[in-house]
Amino acid sequence: MKSVSGFLFTIFLTLPALSVFGQNHFNNCTAAFLGQKIVVDQYSPEGKCVLPQTATGELTVCTADLSPERSIAKDKIAFKIAIRDKNTGTLVMYSSDTYRKIDIQKVLAQCSPGDRIVLLTMDREYALPHNEILVQ
Repeated sequence: MKSVSGFLFTIFLTLPALSVFGQNHFNNCTAAFLGQKIVVDQYSPEGKCVLPQTATGELTVCTADLSPERSIAKDKIAFKIAIRDKNTGTLVMYSSDTYRKIDIQKVLAQCSPGDRIVLLTMDREYALPHNEILVQ
């Protein structure tokens, strides 16, 4: 009986320690880009993402080299798109597809001024702090 209770005690002590391994969530910073230009006006907690309904180009979410002087898109990552309705706050999936790039005009055609385009990463490895784009 002692060996069984000792074994269980060891298991209960080990489980919390094991749960820490493999949890490298949100290690890599990413940003939304329209063409080669970052969408957010400043990559900081105060940054805002706004696009006019007439915007054109290819929307991507990329890992990035970020500095105060410039923002350079690196590797494209997979993302999904939802649209948050301005009147109700309801989130609706734009499509069930997963993208690495998309013509922004296709997305904006489904939006009204005041709506928000919401970008969803597909992997917990990637942080995307500026994931909502206000449509003007």
